Parts: sequence; C-alpha cells; structure tokens
Amino acid sequence: MNTPGLRDHYEAIRNDLIQSGAAENVARTSQSPSNFNNNNGLDWKGKDPALVVFFRNVNVTPEFGKTIGWTVKEGRDFSEEFRGDSASIILNEAALEITGLKDPLGEVVTFYEKQYTIVGIVKDMVTQSPYEPMAPSMFFAHGRRNVMIIKLNPAVPVQESLATMSPIFAKHNPEGPFEYSFIDDVYARKFANEERVGNLAGVFAVLAILISCLGLFGLSSFVAEQRTKEIGIRKVLGASVAGLWQMLSKDFVILILISCAIAIPVSILFMGDWLEQYQYRTTITWSVFVVACLGALIITLLTVSFQAIRAAVANPVNSLKTE
Repeated sequence: MNTPGLRDHYEAIRNDLIQSGAAENVARTSQSPSNFNNNNGLDWKGKDPALVVFFRNVNVTPEFGKTIGWTVKEGRDFSEEFRGDSASIILNEAALEITGLKDPLGEVVTFYEKQYTIVGIVKDMVTQSPYEPMAPSMFFAHGRRNVMIIKLNPAVPVQESLATMSPIFAKHNPEGPFEYSFIDDVYARKFANEERVGNLAGVFAVLAILISCLGLFGLSSFVAEQRTKEIGIRKVLGASVAGLWQMLSKDFVILILISCAIAIPVSILFMGDWLEQYQYRTTITWSVFVVACLGALIITLLTVSFQAIRAAVANPVNSLKTE
C-alpha cells in the first residue's frame, strides 16, 4: 500500500471488495505471508539471559488469520470484539518451542519494553525457503501494516474477480495503478527447482523405459528364435499357447523381480536423504514401490508378449521343417 489513496481508504476498499463478491476476506499486514523477513528479540518468564533468539514479528489486522487460513492450535485468534488485542500476541509453534512455555495462554512476554499477553498459538507456516528450519514468529494486532492481502472468492473465476476489483481500486486510488501478485505464484517460484528436476526426471524416465522396451523386444525375439524347435516339439506334444507364453515370459519376470529387489532399497536410501533437506516433507510409503514394480512387470509382459505369442501360435510343422 504505497499511495495515500490505498492507506487512507483501506476500510472502504475492503468493504467494497467483499460486497462486490470478488473477495471473501481482506486484511492488512506488515509483511507478505510468503516472506516474513525481519528479526527482533523477545523476553519471557524463565528465559536464559545468555540465550539470543530472533523472532519474525508481523503486525496484522484481526481478520489476517481468516484471510490466509492459518490454524489456531491453542487459544483464540485476534478479534475486533476484544478491545485489548492491541496488547495481545500470537506465537507460532516454532516460537512456542523456543520459549519452552508449558502453558503459554495468558503468559506475559516483553517486546521492546512493552508487555503482551499470549492469547493464541498457530501452526507453523512456510513463509521463507522450504529448505530452512521454520522461523519463530510472533503476531501483533497493531502497528504499521502496509500490505493488503485479498482472499479471492473461489466461486468466481479469477479473471472475473480481477475485472470487478480494478474499478474499485481506481475509485479509491486514482493516482496509482492496480498492481497485484498471487501468493501461489510466489510459492511456485520457491519450488521452481523441484518442478524443473521433476520434469527432467519424467522425460528421462520415459526415455529409459522406451530404450528398455526396445532392448526387451530384441531379447525376446532372440530367445524365441533360439527356441523355435523346442516350441514346435512342445506344441506337437500338446502344449497350449498360454503355457508356451508363460514359459517364454518367465525368465523376463524373474529378471524384473531381481531388479526391483535391488532398486527398492537404493531408492529408499536416496529418497530419504533427499527429503531430509525439507522442513515439511512427505513419508515414503510402500505403495509407491508396489505400483512401480507392477508397472515394470506390466510393461515387460506387454513388450515380450508379442514375440512370445507369435512364436507360440506359429505352425509347428513349419518350425520343425525349418530346423
């Protein structure tokens, strides 16, 4: 909010945005939710005098939590109903862990020689790099708040919402352009490297599968050619097409199972090390490897089945005559 029009007419802009249906909620904050970047000290009861810890301090309006969708773990959110919220403070989980307070609600902390009462604890949010440990953060319902955050109405298309919002800002802020950014785009840039690596991994995985299929196709052709006489004799003796297909495919299935037995432990080791660099990460489930092994088996059987079935349905008289 870098113009007098935005700063002086915030409440009018907020009301117009919500009444227009383009926005579900609007809030002000001192920093963007995607980048809490300032550091300050905090004192609390029982703090070690030698302990030096810096907290992200964020000034917000009472509707900030509802706008960004944070989760209150203990206590309550800020509210206009509580006149004393200017003397209240909300901590995130990382901040609570550092303070070591067992029963934080109602505890008094000191920030810049002013006392605040802890009224709530919110769950940690990724606001910086996803690779860094979660920063302890504290939230105040007062102070300078020069960033406007708008939660768009999900029932309305984004372009339609923007078209509705533009004249509202033009009315209250004629001296400035309607400038905005999307939080999901900001977070997407934080994970740009992962997206790039994921796309490259997908491309090379497809290439590896295609090359493997070509190799399997050639190997199955060679095996079928080598066992032409055996297949002919088995057919004369009454072997079925399904039985011959099973005989020719069995060796390939065994090789795939051996490769999976080797690949799974190695994959778990490398995936575990890769996930360790993230503060918030998923768990490695066995379903991933089961699906991968089944996929490898299906692709292998589809590849070798063409030659196996072709050899199995061939006329044994011709194959024996050729031999």
